Amino acid sequence: MTSSYKKILATFIKVAVVAFAFWFIYNKLTKHNDLKEFVKLLKAIPEQQIWLVLGSVFLLMLFNWGLEAVKWKQLIERVEQISLWRAVESVFCGLTWAVFTPNRLGEYGGRVFFLSPKRRIIGVVAMTVGNIGQLVLTNVFGAIAVCVFVHRFIPLEPIIFAAVCGLAAVFALFFLIFYFNIKWLNGLLLSIRFTRKYKKFYSVLARYQKKELLQILLFCLARYAVFTTQYIIMFLWLIPNLSAADIIMLVPILFFVQSTLPSLDLLDIGIRSITALFFFKYITTQNTAVVACIASIWLINIIIPAILGSYFVFKLNIFGNTRRD
Repeated sequence: MTSSYKKILATFIKVAVVAFAFWFIYNKLTKHNDLKEFVKLLKAIPEQQIWLVLGSVFLLMLFNWGLEAVKWKQLIERVEQISLWRAVESVFCGLTWAVFTPNRLGEYGGRVFFLSPKRRIIGVVAMTVGNIGQLVLTNVFGAIAVCVFVHRFIPLEPIIFAAVCGLAAVFALFFLIFYFNIKWLNGLLLSIRFTRKYKKFYSVLARYQKKELLQILLFCLARYAVFTTQYIIMFLWLIPNLSAADIIMLVPILFFVQSTLPSLDLLDIGIRSITALFFFKYITTQNTAVVACIASIWLINIIIPAILGSYFVFKLNIFGNTRRD
C-alpha cells in the first residue's frame, strides 16, 4: 500500500471512529430518561451549589484519568518510553474508542496506536496488567462489601455466613496472589506449544517485579478512592439523609457486579442504574435520586472524557510511528 493510500485510509479510520463515538453518544443522551430526571432535580437546587458540586466531581474525573495516565506511562516503560503528555493523549483517545466497543475493547486500540507499530501488541499485554490490577481491587473490595452487606441485611445462620466470608476471603486472596505472580501466566503460555511462538509479545509479563506491581496497584487504589469519592459526594448531595458508611459499603458492590457483566459503555448506564436500585433499596426509597446520581457520574466519567478524547484521535499515525515528544 502506497503512502498516499495509507494516509487516506488512516484519515477515514479516524473520522469513522469519531463519527461512531458521537453518534452513539448523541443517540444515548437524547433517549436517556435518567439524565432528564437528574436535570429536574437540579432545578430545585441553588445554581452556585450545582457548580460547586459538579465542578468538584469533574475535577476528580480529570484527576482520576490523570492517575491512569501516570499508571499507563509506568506500565509501558517496559515496552517504550513515552512522555506523560503522550500518556494523557493515549488515555483520552482510548476512551473515545471504548465508548462504542464491547467491554471497552476499543480502549486498547486507542492507546497502543500511540506506540511504535512493532510494540503495539506488547503494549496491549502491558495494558492488560494494569487492568488486572484494577480488577483485583474491584474484586477484593467487592468481596468485603458483600460480606458486610449480607451481615447487615440478609439473615443467615452463623455457619452459613462464616462459609460466605470464607469463600469471599479465598476469592480475594486468589486475585491478589495471581496479580503479584503475573509472571506465572508467562510460564503457562510458554508451556503451551501453540502460544510458545508468540513469546516475544507476552514475555513482558516476566519482567514485572513485585515492587513494580505494588506501585501499579497503588495507582489503581488511588483511582478506586477517587471514583468512590465521586459517588459519595453525589449521593450525599442528592440524598443527604444517607450515611457515608452505607455508601462506602454499597459502591464497591456496584463496581463488583458491573465488572462481571459484559456491556457497552453507552449501554452500561442501564446496568448501573438497575444494579444501584436493587442494592440501594435497602437504605433509601428515593429511586429517582439514586438513578440521577448514577447517570450524572456516568456522564462526567465516561461521556465527557470520550468527547475530549476525540481531539486526540486525529493525532494518531496509524500506519507509522507517532510523533515523538
